[in-house]
Amino acid sequence: MRPPKKFNPVPFAYHEEISLDITTLTNMGQGLGRVDGWVVMVAFALPGEKVRVRIYRNDKNFSEGDLIEVLEPSPQRVQPVCPLFGECGGCQYQHLAYAEQLLWKQRQVAELLKHMAQIEFPVEPVMASPQEYHYRSKITPHFERPREGVITEIGFLKPGRGRALVDVPQCAIATEGINAALPAVREKVRANAATYKKGATLLLREASGKVHTDHGATAIETVCGERLEFLAGDFFQNNPFILDAFVSYGIGQAKDSGAKFLVDAYCGSGLFALVAARAFESVLGIEISASAVERASANAGRNGLNNCQFHAGAAESIFAHVKFPAAETAVLIDPPRAGCDELFLAQLMQFGPRSVVYVSCNPATQMRDLRFFNDHGYSPTRIQPFDLFPQTKHLECVITLARTGS
Repeated sequence: MRPPKKFNPVPFAYHEEISLDITTLTNMGQGLGRVDGWVVMVAFALPGEKVRVRIYRNDKNFSEGDLIEVLEPSPQRVQPVCPLFGECGGCQYQHLAYAEQLLWKQRQVAELLKHMAQIEFPVEPVMASPQEYHYRSKITPHFERPREGVITEIGFLKPGRGRALVDVPQCAIATEGINAALPAVREKVRANAATYKKGATLLLREASGKVHTDHGATAIETVCGERLEFLAGDFFQNNPFILDAFVSYGIGQAKDSGAKFLVDAYCGSGLFALVAARAFESVLGIEISASAVERASANAGRNGLNNCQFHAGAAESIFAHVKFPAAETAVLIDPPRAGCDELFLAQLMQFGPRSVVYVSCNPATQMRDLRFFNDHGYSPTRIQPFDLFPQTKHLECVITLARTGS
């Protein structure tokens, strides 16, 4: 096969096949080995395995290859549940025993902590999901524009292959309700192919036993006894089976700091703030999105939470509405994958809360921000990962921070 135009032929030729001993996993879920010191990364290969690899990319500091054959398998290798595993990029770990997935995720948090935050601190064992499969309550399959009036693949991206899609008629990590609804949704799209001038992304969100396909539909979840309404297309944690334990833990860490008041920054539709309201004298949720604040306030009213308020905070004055005494206040933050921006962090340090509970779906940016906290007098007191995303490289990590010497 002719190599792509921009292929770099050093150190390996295009599609050159090599034998490789895998020594570790990257935080992207790839197996990693070395040839004469040169790093080669291979999706779906496991530590302790000898594999045959076909090279498809040489970068400046590493190469990437496809797994062609497992020559010597790891004792932790298991049979994937999904027949599309390895072809679909949605999962990275179905071939790895679940207990071993948890150990590697714990190890990866510890390595990021050491190398990115430059902090030595014990990482707690990862809290396992009660369900290893059929846990995900939201999926967003894609399809490209019709070709000669026909829509072909409706699914997810292939790993390491740009925008190439694999057709996914069923998803092993999606809820049973979503899988039951998926065939009809796919059939409707294909039956109406003429109405699509370009590709699109579909939505299937299950909440309280109902599957929504309209982004603007009202979804309802009950978390720790509180009834929360949100738009089906909005962000909301996607593993309801571990959600109570996850939210309770974060709120418990804030309460255990001795704080009487809680500020929930990046509060969205109010998940943490609403559940926390009964544990604190007063709770304030802050969110830049005015529409999310309206939904959070409505949720507080529906649940009779009179000590829970929400404000839309401008980026340059996030804490303008906070009247709580900083020494008696905990701040819980749950930012997007990009982490906290410098403007937010500067304002947080200026406020100077008693403690901070930092919830993140991206430990890499969380560890980057942790250096800022450490430089400004806040140190970790506990680091607890949660596996909200079994069979994938993703996880949530909750880091509790207190003022140094407090």
